[in-house]
Amino acid sequence: MNTFWIRVQQMDRRILYIVLALGVLVPILARWKMDIHPSPEVKKAYDFIEAQPEGSTFLISIDYDAASMPEVQPMLHAILRHIFRKNDRVLMIAHWPLGVPLGQLALEEEARRAGKVYGKDYAFLGFRPGLAAVIVNMGKDFRSAFSEDYKGTPLDSLPVARGIRNYDQIAAVIGLEAGSVGDAWVQYAQARYGVHVILGSTAVVAPDYYPYLQANQIVALIGGLKGAADYERLVGYVGTASTGMTTQSVVHLLLIGFILLGNLAYALGRRQS
Repeated sequence: MNTFWIRVQQMDRRILYIVLALGVLVPILARWKMDIHPSPEVKKAYDFIEAQPEGSTFLISIDYDAASMPEVQPMLHAILRHIFRKNDRVLMIAHWPLGVPLGQLALEEEARRAGKVYGKDYAFLGFRPGLAAVIVNMGKDFRSAFSEDYKGTPLDSLPVARGIRNYDQIAAVIGLEAGSVGDAWVQYAQARYGVHVILGSTAVVAPDYYPYLQANQIVALIGGLKGAADYERLVGYVGTASTGMTTQSVVHLLLIGFILLGNLAYALGRRQS
């Protein structure tokens, strides 16, 4: 017994790295599935979008970059898949310039999957600097902020945007956040114009947005990889977030096991010595 606990304390750290690597690879390669129970705040987002009449228009704001892509991009895919399945329409903008290609990739991929047509069912308007000014101007006159799409096509030439004058024609603003842009959506769009706001964010940012949810200033909150996996579960498919949650859970269990084993070996080693 003494020898065993001594070996545990002197274990080569490379063994731990190998075990953790297997903990990441095995669930992915074996396609393990985890039973996911969507949280109430995520279900509110799904139920709200589901309740909107067919043909509604949603404004999606890409407010993150590649560093937050693993958490936020899956929820963008799930939301787009849900909206297109309902035959609703999407206008997409970006307040982070580095988020432009991420939003465009997801939008084009999900549009192809659903057989949607650019200009008729969706449009990408691109990035405009100014944040608060842009949000306020869209509430007054959409075209004062975005007069054309990212290709330079006039907005009135796109059927999907032809009837959009301000937030009154938008079913909801869906802000996907890795920073503080969500605060601006609440303060300048929701508080001033009364537009419905749904926020999705990285896990580290989500706690900052819960007060808005509790105050009913946002409809719903999709937080982190767990929130993205919840939304995938509600939409009815297994995506990268669901797979990532399974892998993450396995690795967390391994880490907890290593911590307990290390502390037990240390305590017993001291007692025996």
